[in-house]
Formats: sequence, structure tokens, C-alpha cells
Amino acid sequence: MDFYLTALLQGLCFSALALGIYISMKIFNIPDITTDGSYTLGAVVTAVLIKQNEPTYLTLISVMVAGALAGALTGIIHTKLKINALLAGILVMTALYSVNISLMGTSNLPLINLPTLFTLVNISADLNHNTFWILSLFVIIITIIIGFLLKTDFGVAMRATGNSESMIRSLGVNTDRMKIIGLALANALTAVSGYLISQFQGFTDISMGIGVVIIGLGSVIIAETLINWFKITSIWLSLVLVLTGAVIFQIVLAVTLDIGVNPNLLKVVTAAFVLLIVSLPRLSFKKG
Repeated sequence: MDFYLTALLQGLCFSALALGIYISMKIFNIPDITTDGSYTLGAVVTAVLIKQNEPTYLTLISVMVAGALAGALTGIIHTKLKINALLAGILVMTALYSVNISLMGTSNLPLINLPTLFTLVNISADLNHNTFWILSLFVIIITIIIGFLLKTDFGVAMRATGNSESMIRSLGVNTDRMKIIGLALANALTAVSGYLISQFQGFTDISMGIGVVIIGLGSVIIAETLINWFKITSIWLSLVLVLTGAVIFQIVLAVTLDIGVNPNLLKVVTAAFVLLIVSLPRLSFKKG
């Protein structure tokens, strides 16, 4: 049971990442590979500040600012230098590797026996249950903030930029600025996932972000599949399904390990699962 509880907790940790991917890929239609670097950046900033005994709230703010700067840089390269968004993300992600290793000074930083977000408040005597309640509250607050943001005039302009850039530009909206802010927000959320995961697993590693974009993408694809099946138009329900997708994704991986699949094949299973989710709607509703 604890094995699946751990998967649930990891899913909650990756919820912010899934929301970030949702904003960049589903709202702005931008395949943002900066994710791999900004996720690690969030974990690195977290580890460095915790090592220096900085307050948890200050660490979180610093993580979000660092992630936002990384996303904004990608947005500036894409919009102002007219570089393909995918290439812009790859360039920033590559640069972030050097930034991250420089900040850490080593390839791995342990956080064992150091105060973290999950030891800040004692809601339950059981550590896993305590972590669950703190994570749940944390994710709920983030989701409410993002939900309200997307319902504002600014949020509507963001969504319109992704749906019809030429139309919203004709109404006087600066679409370049919208993209930069959108990518900054998406990567700030991604960095928050790094912040949560590093504290949850008790260490930060320089390679922890490799391929993490597939986790966020898989979560969003699961959500999109459910949204299309049930014809959901509500922003709030869409965000809830994105969070649900993040949890489902981790549960599926937990089941894979539980039935005895070699952990070395986990990346293959992850890729196959995402491929299945992408293909399922087309296979299910294909006519004749």
C-alpha cells in the first residue's frame, strides 16, 4: 500500500509540472523543452537554499523566480530573435545544465535530516500521510490561482493568443509579450515541481530533469483524452483533469514496477504508455 501511496505523492509533486506543460503546449501551442532544465533548476535552487537554512517561503519564491526567468528567456529568444520555439527551448535547456552544475558545485546534493516543506507542519504523525495533506493543500492553492488567472481578462487574452494569434493581435494585444509571460509562468510551475520533488525524495541530482517533459506531456495527454471524451469546456474541470492525469501517470508506472517489470525498462514503458494514450482516441473512434 505504501508503494502506491508513494506513487500518489509523486503524482501530486508532478502536478505543477503538468500544469506548466498544459499552459505552454495546450494554451500557447508551444513545445517547450526548457522544461527539462527549469525542473532541475527548481530542484537545485531548493537544495542550495535549504543547505543555507533559508526559510521555506523564501526558497519557494526564489524557485519560482528562477523558473520564470528561464521561461522568459526562451520566450524572448523565440519572439524577439524569431528562433523556432523548439530550438529556443533546447538552447536554454542546454545552457541551464551549466547553470545548475555551477550553482550546486557538485552533481548531487543530499537533503537528509534537513528541514523541508514536509516537516514544517505536523498534520499527521505518519510522515507519508503528513506529506499527502501538505502536498494536497499546496496543489489545491496552485490550481485555484491558475484557474482564477485563466478566467481573468488577461487569462482570456493568453488563451486567445494560442487559439488565434492573428485575431487577438488585430485587437491590439501584444502577442509576443503574452508568449513570454506564458512561458515564464509555465516554467515557474515546472520549477515548483522540482522544488517539491527534491524535498520529497531527499536529494537533488543534476540529471533528474532528463526526460521529465514526457511526464508532464503524458499527464496532459491523459487529461486531454478525458476532456475530449466527456466534451468538457470548463477551465476548472480541465485543470482538475490535468492534476488527475499526473497522478494516473505515476500510478501506472507504479503498477508496472509492482508486476515485476525491470526498472531499467521504465523509460521504455513510459514512452509506450504515452504513445498508447495518444493513439487510443484515434483507435477507439476510427470509422470503417
